[in-house]
Amino acid sequence: MSASVEAAPGIPAERFWLASYPPGMASEIAPLAHPSIGRFVEACCETFAARPAFTSMGRTLTFRQFEAETRAIAAWLQSRGLEKGDRVAVMMPNILQNPVIIFAILRAGLVVVNVNPLYTPRELEHQLTDSGAKALFVLENFAATAAQVVARTAVRHIVVATMGDMLGLKGAIVNVVVRRVKKLVPSWSLPGYVPFTRARAEGMRMTLRAPDVRPGDTAFLQYTGGTTGISKGATLTHANLLSNMEQIKLWIQPIFQRRNQPDQLVFVCALPLYHIFALTVNGLMGVALGGHNVLIANPRDIPGFIKELGRHRFHVFPGLNTLFNALMNHPRFSTLDLSGLLLTIGGGMAVQRPVAERWHRMTGCAVTEGYGLSETSPVATANRFDRADFTGTIGLPLPSTEISILDDDGHALPLGGVGEICIRGPQVMAGYWRRADETAKAMTADGFFRTGDIGFMTPEGYTKIVDRKKDMILVSGFNVFPNEVEEVAMALPGVLECAAIGVADQHSGEAVKLFVVRRDPALTEADIKAHCAANLTNYKRPKHIEFRDELPKSNVGKILRKELRRPADG
Repeated sequence: MSASVEAAPGIPAERFWLASYPPGMASEIAPLAHPSIGRFVEACCETFAARPAFTSMGRTLTFRQFEAETRAIAAWLQSRGLEKGDRVAVMMPNILQNPVIIFAILRAGLVVVNVNPLYTPRELEHQLTDSGAKALFVLENFAATAAQVVARTAVRHIVVATMGDMLGLKGAIVNVVVRRVKKLVPSWSLPGYVPFTRARAEGMRMTLRAPDVRPGDTAFLQYTGGTTGISKGATLTHANLLSNMEQIKLWIQPIFQRRNQPDQLVFVCALPLYHIFALTVNGLMGVALGGHNVLIANPRDIPGFIKELGRHRFHVFPGLNTLFNALMNHPRFSTLDLSGLLLTIGGGMAVQRPVAERWHRMTGCAVTEGYGLSETSPVATANRFDRADFTGTIGLPLPSTEISILDDDGHALPLGGVGEICIRGPQVMAGYWRRADETAKAMTADGFFRTGDIGFMTPEGYTKIVDRKKDMILVSGFNVFPNEVEEVAMALPGVLECAAIGVADQHSGEAVKLFVVRRDPALTEADIKAHCAANLTNYKRPKHIEFRDELPKSNVGKILRKELRRPADG
């Protein structure tokens, strides 16, 4: 973008934000040291072999053990005849099996397809079909969902894990509690499935063949909402993820100029690893720094979460505004020893100033807000980690990253002009999986990704979001696209027309509100909510439903969501 301010000496005018970087911060990342994530993980496991890598439910894997576990599952996958580039879906919460499986898939030269384990059969079938996944790892708690759809997909290898598989002797007790006491495992049948423990044992006796994986090869298909209501896969390469990891590693360094770096950083991993934020910040950066990730399987269980936090002196806490707020509102949170906390990263959704200021008061650590998307692996901008002030912006472009503010015609606006925030850098996706048309809409000719968010840049280079170009709704950090909600609702015979919008919500940032014109006068709110519950995962379901006699439309008959988003509706 063009700037109306004079750049500092030695700084290109078009990258004037570099003048706001921390002292000594590099403007570019160094060339990648490894050609693939698999090779990167192997190197880290060798360097940090004796350190704890991941802890879940009282069981810890060292980096040495983590290397052996990932090697075994990778070898087993290769023994099934899966070849470089084949897609493997993972449907798991944050338990030890999750990072083991993800990095095993990558070490085998395959592609990870992350799946929200709470997806409905309809959502799961689309993702498996669209990705062409040939294998699926699923926790038994969610196997009933998979059982309803796998026969209609390309999946031929199914591995079912239990909660206790990697917990040693304690695992048997955990499984009894999960199955019989809490009754969290619905009845399921998946003919020919392989138990995770068997795949693991067989893999331990096999030899992993090192695949020839290059930086430009696909590592993840990270699914994100589409403006057409169809979820599409952002194709993220090994170089995309490794570059973003290196960008964050650079950005974190100024913290240790202010406070000594601990012998080992302890990361709280409360955000799900199937979400790109946790995948990169916890999974990749945690491994790169030889960090210890404490996996939280169910962060909604706030008392259990706080109890687990009490067992660790933790230093890095990536989270969402809603999570920070929920923790602070529990009386036991104030009893924790938070003296080790060096960095709190807020992402996924806007951090509210009152929440950030209260967190700073209670913990002594500021919430540093960053910004990114699945398409950018994810982090594109962040506030400085060495400053405690809350800027109310999404921060500065990371090293090797450019931000441009474009008008509706694709022209760069002068500094302060309000337009679409666009991103260029090594972390930007290769495109949308098998959707050249969607990729063309999302990318400019000179390589900038169009985010759909509207904002401007300050003279210091900080970006402020003021609106959204797309109709996307952001619920607790997850994208919800109105078309998908409307498509599901329209399948109800009693619905004549409907429209979904986002409204403000104190718990989730935004919530889905559905306006409905009835075809059947007997149709009730309960009917609609029950139908949506069967077809949409929890965060996509309408929290509010309003019946109307008609919906506002344009001259050509298009429903005008902007008319429904009047101030009275948030």
